[in-house]
Amino acid sequence: MTNWRWWICSLLFIATTVNYLDRQVLSLTYKEFIAPEFHWTDAHYGTITSLFSIFYAVACLFAGKFVDWMGTKKGYLIAIGVWSAGAVMHAACGIASTWLLDEIDSLEALRAVEAGSELALAVSTVSVYLFLLCRGILALGESGNFPAAIKTTAEYFPKKDRAFATSIFNAGASVGALAAPLLIPPLAKHYGWEMAFIIIGALGFVWMFFWQFMYDKPEKSKHVNEAELAYIHQDDSVIPSEPSVIPGEPSVIPSEASVSPVAEEKTIPFLKCFKYRQTWSFIVGKFLTDGVWWFFLFWAPAYFQDQFNAPASSPLGQGLIFTLYAIVTVISLFGGYLPKLFVEQKGMHPYSGRMLAMLLFAFFPLVALAAQPLGAHSPWWPAVLIGLAGAGHQAWSANIFSTVGDMFPKSTVATITGIGAMAGGIGSMIIQWVAGQLFTYAEAQGAGFHFIGFEGKPAGYFIMFCFCGLAYLTAWIIMKSLVPKYKPVEV
Repeated sequence: MTNWRWWICSLLFIATTVNYLDRQVLSLTYKEFIAPEFHWTDAHYGTITSLFSIFYAVACLFAGKFVDWMGTKKGYLIAIGVWSAGAVMHAACGIASTWLLDEIDSLEALRAVEAGSELALAVSTVSVYLFLLCRGILALGESGNFPAAIKTTAEYFPKKDRAFATSIFNAGASVGALAAPLLIPPLAKHYGWEMAFIIIGALGFVWMFFWQFMYDKPEKSKHVNEAELAYIHQDDSVIPSEPSVIPGEPSVIPSEASVSPVAEEKTIPFLKCFKYRQTWSFIVGKFLTDGVWWFFLFWAPAYFQDQFNAPASSPLGQGLIFTLYAIVTVISLFGGYLPKLFVEQKGMHPYSGRMLAMLLFAFFPLVALAAQPLGAHSPWWPAVLIGLAGAGHQAWSANIFSTVGDMFPKSTVATITGIGAMAGGIGSMIIQWVAGQLFTYAEAQGAGFHFIGFEGKPAGYFIMFCFCGLAYLTAWIIMKSLVPKYKPVEV
């Protein structure tokens, strides 16, 4: 049997890595480089990240349907082309600000504006709008990544392998976040923050070349032989839908004769998708948990600088962020393998194994409750504990994405994934906006703002960590109540 499906999975991993590198450039340059230049506050940054989230959410609502309509190959190419262009465009925000403000005629004059002046207010306002434009284009393109990747996984992997394959490509999120502090702050420090956006943004255009020549549907790919095609389509064969797996024995690959031709599936009309409890289960799971990951992604560098005076370009700052995402990367890979273990070793149904794995991983983020108290002893405690919480999210994410392939026909997988991503984007928008407003307010109040033994901005961070820790168990309980047993949607 050939193994071309794993080469395709590696492309999905690289695309997701590039996706998160592009998303991280702003968070790793905001506090140290961009905020002083444009006179931003945490409220400005919170507004930008929250509106990025809502741009992403709205785009996701249509991105899944777009990928289903356009096809995986073209849909993915268009998505990564748009987001790479949006990423590179951030570099022009400084020079564009000088064009729009008559009082400023050069970047040097822009950087010399006195903090607290009326001109500084104008600079911050104009630059926020320019960055929002670029973030909107970035969000539009990035909204296509997960619908296209999940659709590709459904095309190239049987159900029992999808969570593992998803965990591999989804690890690109943590690998991108892991590589970001090693790449982006040094680029910004030595070549300017603009070059960080340009160099990282250009990586997506390189990926497009490989996708163009490597991807085809498995039925059409010259790299997939009959044995691999039979393995991929084992769920579409005449074997029972409930797997007769003997604990301790490997899954049997169906013979070519046992696999019936893959029929063209009917797609579910967009609005009809919302009538299914399975759709709402996915929506709730994404709404309550996606914002937690994005909070850690967007605010961790600022947190380490605010609380421990560790800028992202400093050795301590780089070490803390690297440690956080190293933990996420290593542990999250096991998250997709666990349901496969439950199926092959314990004889569980894939959906039941997936939900059990999600319950186990829902306990991981609870450790975030201790991040702020233990941070009083060492900055490494929050790095480790937030890393464990993030690992729980990534393992959870690999499995919740795979529930879509369990429940819905392949023709509608990208659409449902897009709807869930929209819900996640809305949840993230709320969290990012609340965080920005909360941190600015708490910092201004100082000792007048209290929460469980903490004052000022540390109290604000503790409030956010409490929400992050409890979100997953809440989501799992609601999901389980909506879909208590495996029940695929029939068209």
